[in-house]
Amino acid sequence: MKIKLLALTILLTHVIQAQVLIGDETSTIEPSAILEIKSTERGLLPPRMTAEERDEIINPAAGLIIYCTDCLEMQMYNDTAWTNMIGLPTALPPIPTITIGSQTWMAKNLDVGVFVPWSTGQQDNSIIEKYCYNDDPANCEIYGGLYRWDEMMEYGSTPGIQGICPVGFHIPTDDEWKTLEQELNMSPADVNAWGIRGTDQGSQLGGNENLWTDGALDQDPAFGTSGFSVLPAGLLNFNYGGSSVYSSFWTSSTFNDPSEAWNRQLFHNNSGINRGWYYTYSSNSVRCIQD
Repeated sequence: MKIKLLALTILLTHVIQAQVLIGDETSTIEPSAILEIKSTERGLLPPRMTAEERDEIINPAAGLIIYCTDCLEMQMYNDTAWTNMIGLPTALPPIPTITIGSQTWMAKNLDVGVFVPWSTGQQDNSIIEKYCYNDDPANCEIYGGLYRWDEMMEYGSTPGIQGICPVGFHIPTDDEWKTLEQELNMSPADVNAWGIRGTDQGSQLGGNENLWTDGALDQDPAFGTSGFSVLPAGLLNFNYGGSSVYSSFWTSSTFNDPSEAWNRQLFHNNSGINRGWYYTYSSNSVRCIQD
């Protein structure tokens, strides 16, 4: 028995200390390498994943390497943050945008943060939190997140603040929405009015008619022509409501006091754009605009 245990110990010690050469041809391994791969025909393929999947890795070890498929680069965890292979901050996944006149907007609703159910609520806790319509995360994948005004603003109050938008973008002001509406040929008088204004500007902003309840919005010939692609995400006030029939967007501009903020809405039964306000405890969609 002692001889067998001694033999096993020697074998394990040899395996642990062994160098490994993987390649197309037999050759001598470099003395300083524990693992060497040699080939002139094939490469080394590390784990491939999106930035979102990468960020779900629990307690990544320092030196962990992956290929980020939507950042298009190799990345390594440096025990503090993910960097590219020369130590610079990782590239951001490409952000789809749409340029209308002098403005460049994100081409879809913002969907960042950790999902929390409505019963839990969004808190001032340095974590971006989002609601998903009907507390179903699958709806965030379609429509983007729903955010209370304070959460969106990261508990600031300056119009045009970056808030939860990515670097290079910010939360649009009421005036920047007016500029967009003018680019879509809304009259100056309508732009400054309240309520539903314009002719077909709401239809121009709409997108994916299969998600909208049939009505004046998607039946207008101008539907979807701007590329802005507004979807009927609904909103959260005292309850979730409005999916398939309207969409509601925050601005970063307050109305009469800090508890009220301007917003914009599209309705399935009207081809214009509603300019109004909501109490900031409500939760709306967010569309960021480039700086």
